[in-house]
Amino acid sequence: MATRSGANGLVAFVGDVGERSVQAVRELGYLAALLCESFYWLLIGFRRRQPVRMAAIFKEAMGVGVAAIPIVGLASFATGMMLAIQGIHTLRTFGAEDQVVLGIALSVTREFAPLITGIFVAGRSGSAIAARIGTMTISQEVDALRVIGINPVRYLVSPILAAMLLMLPTLTVMSDLLALLGGALYCAGELSLPMNIFFARTFESLVAADVLQGVWKSLIFAVVITLIGAGNGFGVTAGAEGVGRATTRAVVLGSIGIILADMVFTFLTSR
Repeated sequence: MATRSGANGLVAFVGDVGERSVQAVRELGYLAALLCESFYWLLIGFRRRQPVRMAAIFKEAMGVGVAAIPIVGLASFATGMMLAIQGIHTLRTFGAEDQVVLGIALSVTREFAPLITGIFVAGRSGSAIAARIGTMTISQEVDALRVIGINPVRYLVSPILAAMLLMLPTLTVMSDLLALLGGALYCAGELSLPMNIFFARTFESLVAADVLQGVWKSLIFAVVITLIGAGNGFGVTAGAEGVGRATTRAVVLGSIGIILADMVFTFLTSR
């Protein structure tokens, strides 16, 4: 009897894993289709006399990018200072404190600036995207758009995607500068290293590829945040409670997606 119960439990477990795997593949396929349709309307919409309005893109850019400047800037500045604190403490063991500038410069431009920007924008804007589209879905506003001949992806998703692709790299460059400023200020106090010398060494150490690596990552993160937020919004089915679940799910999956994308991108570009 116990053996049969254990076998049934194993079958149920395998079935649950298979069902979740199929659901995950189905969701990835849906997000891929959503991406293709969003780019279709951005690039081809004007030929069908249904262009994505620039006013809508700039409106989304204000919410996605400009409004996120304070929180991203503060987090980046604090991260740069934290890297300086940890770097000096670690390198002092080897008597190599003067190498902290190189470590801060490479860490910030390649990893921390795009990662911090992506995660904060995912938490701030990814949740807002899911909540907005989810609310429109349960109130049948999305269905109303279809009835009057407006494609919901063109009207809702394409402007957000364009704004994300425009603003996330811009925020990443700003994050680079503020994180380096935080590191420079701490080094000035701890190592008596003048800020002009810090930045001179930084620009000597960096090449264009280091900064571009972070910018390319931010473009990937922009796509991840938009698709996960919009996909969860369109999938809401259970009223206000469903909107809450979709918002939470968008933030969690967006953050995980950013970290996984960062890992894969770093692996491929560092070989």
